[in-house]
This record gives sequence, C-alpha cells and structure tokens, in this order.
Amino acid sequence: MSQSDLSRPNVLFIICDQLRADHLGFAGNSVVRTPYIDGIAESGTVFDRAYANNPVCMPNRSTIMTGRMPSAHGVIFNDRSLDPNVTTFVGQLRDAGWRTSLIGKSHLQHGESRAAVVDFGKNPGVRSVFDEGWDTLEHQERYESGNPPDPDDFYGFNHIELAVGHGSFAGAHHYLWARDRGVSHEVLRSGLDPSADIAGRSPEWWQIHPAPFAEDAYSTAFVTERTIEAIEQADGADVPWMVWCSFPDPHHPLSPPEPWFSRHHPDEIDLPSTFDDPGNDWPEHIRTIKKMGPEMGGHGQYVVPFGPTPGQTRAAIAATYGMIEAIDDGIGKILAAVERLGATEDTIVIFTSDHGDMMGDHGIMLKSGMHFQGCLKVPLVVNVPGRAGHRTDALAASIDLPHTVLDLCGVPEFHGMQGVSLVPLLDDAYASVRDHVLVEDDFPIAEVLPLLPLKIRTVVTETHRYSRDSGGHESLYDLIADPNELVNLAVDGRDPGARNQMVSTMVDAMMTADDLTRTGPVSL
Repeated sequence: MSQSDLSRPNVLFIICDQLRADHLGFAGNSVVRTPYIDGIAESGTVFDRAYANNPVCMPNRSTIMTGRMPSAHGVIFNDRSLDPNVTTFVGQLRDAGWRTSLIGKSHLQHGESRAAVVDFGKNPGVRSVFDEGWDTLEHQERYESGNPPDPDDFYGFNHIELAVGHGSFAGAHHYLWARDRGVSHEVLRSGLDPSADIAGRSPEWWQIHPAPFAEDAYSTAFVTERTIEAIEQADGADVPWMVWCSFPDPHHPLSPPEPWFSRHHPDEIDLPSTFDDPGNDWPEHIRTIKKMGPEMGGHGQYVVPFGPTPGQTRAAIAATYGMIEAIDDGIGKILAAVERLGATEDTIVIFTSDHGDMMGDHGIMLKSGMHFQGCLKVPLVVNVPGRAGHRTDALAASIDLPHTVLDLCGVPEFHGMQGVSLVPLLDDAYASVRDHVLVEDDFPIAEVLPLLPLKIRTVVTETHRYSRDSGGHESLYDLIADPNELVNLAVDGRDPGARNQMVSTMVDAMMTADDLTRTGPVSL
C-alpha cells in the first residue's frame, strides 16, 4: 500500500528479548556490528535513558501491550497469562482499521513458563472466569499434536505465527516451520538438556554452543521470513498494517547457528568494568546469587542467575554478540522488503527490548531481582519518516510505547493507560515528558521457595536510582556521580537528603500506578 502522508502509517514494531541497551553499535559498542539497527537509529530518535517497567519478560511485554503497570494488568511474574479481555494498543489499531500481525515471541501467555507455576498448598484466592484452555495457545502440545490455534483475535492481533522457546529449544509455529525443513523433534528440543551431544559446546558453560541445525531453521530466520511475508500480504490489502516483529534472541541459551556463533572469539571480549564489584552493600539475595556458580543454577528450562568466572563471561558475551548480529542481518532483510514495496516513507519503525541482562556487570550473569542499569535500561529508537534524527537523555519507559504509537497513528487511547506519549521528544531533544520511571518486580514463588524477596520496587529519576525490597533493604545510587552504581548511598546515612527525596518520589509513583481501570465502568 502506498499512502500520501503519515495520517495512517504502517507500524513495524521490532522487539528483542533480553537485549542490553549497550550491546549495539549506535549505543557506542565498538565490538558488536549492527549496521542496519544503527541505520534506524541514525535517522530516528534514540532514547538513551529508556527503562523497562519490569525486568522480566511477561510482565513488561504485557505492560507494552496495555500501557499499564504489572500491578494493574495483573501479569506480575512469568507464572500467569495476560487476561484475554484486556484492551491493548494493538486492539485499538485493529479496531481503527489496521491489519495486525504478531510474528515471533509473544510470551503473553505462560506456555514456555509453566515450570514457574508453583502450588502454594492453598485454595486459590481468585478463580478464572474464562473458558478452560484460554491460556494454552502457547502450549507446545498443541503444535506437536498438529492442531495449532488460529485465533481471529489474540490480544488484538488478527494473525499470529509464534516462536516459543529459545535457541535449540524451539516451539510453536517456529517448531513446525523447522520440522518442515527437515530438523527432527529431538534436535529442536535439545537445547535445554545439558547432557545433549551438541558439537562445539563451550567448556565454560553448557548454555553456550552453536545451534545443532542450520541457520535457515533458526528462530531469527523464521521471524525474518514470516515478518516479510506478513508485510507483503498486508501491503496487498490496501490498509495500514502493524507488525509486531519479535525476535526470541539474544536470550539464553546462547546458541546462535553458524556462522554467527563464531563471529567473535572470547579472547577479544573485555570484561565489564564493574566485574570485580564486591557488593558489600547489596541486599542479601544478590550477594547470594554472586556466590553461586552455574552448576548451582539447575538444569532445564529455568537457569537462575549466578556469579560467572571471567572465562564464562567472555564466552557468553561473544556468543551474545553473534546472536545480535544475526538479528541485525534479519532486520536488514525486513527493511529491504519494506523498501521494495515502496512503503518506507509510510512506515514508523520502533526498535526496543523487553529488558536487559547483567552479562557480567557487577560479576553476575542473567537477570532476576537485580535492578542495576544492565537489567533495567533497554534500547529504544523511534523512527518516523519526515522527522529528523537525534538523541535525547529524557527519561522514557516501556509503558510509554503504546501511548506513542497510538498518538502517531491518530488513534484514541483507552481508559486506564498509565504511561505518556513520547511524541514531544521526537521533535525536541531537550523536552521532557516524565520526571521518574517506576519499576515493579514481584516474585510470588518466594512464598514457598525463598531466595528472592517477594517484592522489589525501584524509582529512577534524572539523577538517582532508589530500590527497596520487601525485606526492607534499600539501595540508592547517584547516577550522575556514580553511573556504574558502585556506592550505595542508602546505607550508613551517606546521603539522607537524597534518600528521603527518593522515598517520597517512590510513594507518589506507586500511588499513581494504582489500577485506574477500576475507576470506570466495565464495558458491556
């Protein structure tokens, strides 16, 4: 479809999983090579201080969908699915005439996270009002039985082609697509088996290895090919389209196919500058995590964070860079298809991630219950044809993205949205639309398996990051004087004035985050 203006633009929403903000060329990384993503950034608005509102997959993805905090939409951890009756920004676009497609990772339902569901040994306090099976559309059994779901409305999407799992633990439509390419069931489900015979597995950590199948069957190739197909089909329908292009990488296991796995050698990787942080003033759960090696993290689908060796860290970063460069190559092919269709000037491109990863920062690998910048900061670029590119240090958050898309598309917001539009920042790099970002992090599993605290709340301002957990531990960092977060100002009365100000900001932020949908009547 060719349009004369951007009154009803196409939207290409590209999202990665567990991609750090500083693991991209445009962010100043001189090792990883991302020319196509850098091109989006060069002509778009780069948000250098964008934060996830929850550093866990399902809660933050649901926040991006709904424009509501996890405590409001209800997906507070990876053990529950987003209610099917919620309003999403995608549904708003669909109802306004956009053709909407989801290609790749959804993780709006807990199909790949069912092992996180723990029996508390009590009768449930709430019972589902929805028909049985509503939350099983991402369950792998559906796809292995040859009966994949084909809903006409999946959280506002007209069309879905899902990639469930990571690396060589492939599921859903990606699984069926790879099977058609001759890859066996056993190989496609081998990635989370530490005893599987996978050639080239790193001696540093069993989760680092090349994919045991060719590049053309990997999830990045699947998302790339099917995204191009979805765009081509929508372009022929003469209506604006919105495609959610969701790469499962660079989430662990760190197992890109060749030639991407060997693109970087661990010897060329520098350790993070904070790797040797002793963490003397950390909360107990983070100090415990740092003392754990990968052998303590268990096997199978849920590998908990741990304190890696220097060798493990370098090997992990090297493999991760290969995964990111494969994504960049796929994005280049998608952008070329948009150009070939003559749709570049009609298409808004957004690039982001659901959260980050410690990746050796402060001597810790992975994420969970750690609100350092590596986990909270996300890459964010909004590229709108006709708007000049620039960078901004203004605070932005994942929760702002649905407001921004609806604003750019001229589609009304819906009741209960809690973010703000970032459109003013697209025209003025020195503008500001928020003075803080609230981060929620809940671990219901802590009720029966204590390691992490039950709750963590964080507020980030232009100058500080303050975190408090349900055990009462406080962390306060001056992000201007101490951007690496090495000196906790909340202990020993180091800066009581800043601590009191941040506590007040957090109280106000938490009051604002209360679910506003309860203040209005339920739609009939």
